[in-house]
Amino acid sequence: MSQAGENKDKIVLVGFMGTGKSTVAAELAARLGWRCADTDSEVVREQGCSIAELFESRGEACFRDAETNALGRLLACGEPLVIATGGGAVLRERNRRLMLEGAFVAALQASEAVIVERVRHDRGRPLLAGDPAAKVRELLEKRQGAYDFAPLQLMTDGLTPEEAAEAVAEAYRGASRLYRASDL
Repeated sequence: MSQAGENKDKIVLVGFMGTGKSTVAAELAARLGWRCADTDSEVVREQGCSIAELFESRGEACFRDAETNALGRLLACGEPLVIATGGGAVLRERNRRLMLEGAFVAALQASEAVIVERVRHDRGRPLLAGDPAAKVRELLEKRQGAYDFAPLQLMTDGLTPEEAAEAVAEAYRGASRLYRASDL
């Protein structure tokens, strides 16, 4: 049985912030000739404010609800799609289930030092307010194992976005062949 559900034309990238999800998703979509979507961008568009403003005015729970709704809509759309999720999208069991049922899921990983270097100057990340390095460490500890549900685990340290996209594409192609063979 495949981990992808009825939609064989969806790939979801999960992982901690700074692991390269948005960049790799754009590269992967270009390689496959698919559209690329980002759940954070969808939430910003639908809510009419930045994620930082949404956290401040309505709280994290409101953001997580909007994130779940955006993910569900993207997975249900009728076109091939590469979806980059926010780093905390995996915190809800419902989101993990939606991803596994509707897409091929790949978890991008990076070392703590690489993550800190990639995100330390990004003021649009409300969960990093204060000391970004300390917050990254704290969140990594809290989320340990949160991305393990994804069938593909890919360390992005030392990989270019093109190399990471190719690795995900190859894994997807392999999983798609296995699924089709088991369908016969």
